[in-house]
Amino acid sequence: MKLAFNIVRLLRPRQWIKNLAVFAAITFSGELFNPQVLNKVIIAFIVLSGLSSATYIINDIFDIKSDRFHPFKKFRPLANRDIPISLAIFIAAIFAIGSIYVGLKYVTLTFFIITLIYIVLQFLYSFFLKSVAVADILVIAAGYILRVSAGEFASGFHISVWLLLTAISLSLFLAVGKRKSELTLVSQIKDVHIASIRKSLSHYSERLLDVYATMFATSTFVFYSLFTFLENPKGFQLGLNIILPDFIPTFFYRKWLMITIAPVVYGLMRYIQDIYEKHEGESPEKVLFSDIPLLTTVILWIVLVIGIIYFITQ
Repeated sequence: MKLAFNIVRLLRPRQWIKNLAVFAAITFSGELFNPQVLNKVIIAFIVLSGLSSATYIINDIFDIKSDRFHPFKKFRPLANRDIPISLAIFIAAIFAIGSIYVGLKYVTLTFFIITLIYIVLQFLYSFFLKSVAVADILVIAAGYILRVSAGEFASGFHISVWLLLTAISLSLFLAVGKRKSELTLVSQIKDVHIASIRKSLSHYSERLLDVYATMFATSTFVFYSLFTFLENPKGFQLGLNIILPDFIPTFFYRKWLMITIAPVVYGLMRYIQDIYEKHEGESPEKVLFSDIPLLTTVILWIVLVIGIIYFITQ
């Protein structure tokens, strides 16, 4: 029973929430409730979840020694010797091979290629890129972006260039927040050199990461605002002419997505607060589930987006 629990911990199912990014393409293209397309994207989500768990295990294997110096990561199954390395390798292989097979057989060839790129990139990150300053941030961000791209190739529908730029900026913002929180946390550990835990952290300063965070938070806001202004929502278009009077300009009908800027701004500000006051940006999914106002804001944003795209006319 204990072994099973530790295996679940090794797989990090909580981090599968990142793979929900695969639903972005069909959500914003108005195809979320198309059964045939939705089924493929759900399979894509399962495949990415299996692959991400495999890469987490590989990363933990490479980081065993450094994780034992970390105040929190030292309790991970491999660092804490709860699971043998041989068993971890076997589990990673099963999840990786099984996920790749399912992706190739039940999704699309282009999706399969994206998953291969994801695996190679994560392996290179675990092997040496995590030790290269700036490159480590870019690779972390690339992982999020590939998830969005995987959803596009699995469904055959694509997001607008403005939403893509938003995803890139948000990915970079989350990656910088992760490094910012790690640096703050590691700096507080006495008698431990920063480079012994993560070499790339020794090449960052608090001020530099502050600039990065400000830059990408701002670009996320700007690109998302442009997306909501320029995008023309498509969906069921049930129409609200019965409720809304005729004198409301057509312009107002077409810009409903701009309402969602408010929760996005609050979410960014709240996340920055968590990074700087609680130093919790190291694990975005942990921040999301532990911060009720932030989680409520994300849920509100999702409800607004679906409601506007699928139930409000252009």
